[in-house]
Amino acid sequence: MEWNLFADLAEIAGDRAIAVDAEPGDTVGDALDDLLDSHPALRERVIEDGELADHINLLRNGRSVTHDDGLATTLEAGDELALFPPVSGGRAD
Repeated sequence: MEWNLFADLAEIAGDRAIAVDAEPGDTVGDALDDLLDSHPALRERVIEDGELADHINLLRNGRSVTHDDGLATTLEAGDELALFPPVSGGRAD
């Protein structure tokens, strides 16, 4: 399984794509634990009070896991996982 990281999360991890040991049948939470275990500097950026920080967007196949079972969402073969920090900006005309 592979995580796609964006913005400062990729900088902290040292890469935009990070492979983890999670397999189909594991949960999104398992895959997140694998990511944070292998890149501990990410933990303080994405975890607050033992939970995924409210400002971090966690997507499975382009859809927020909050629309499914959150971190308990079961992974399937071919799933794409992504972490996004808060996104802001745009053009002010």
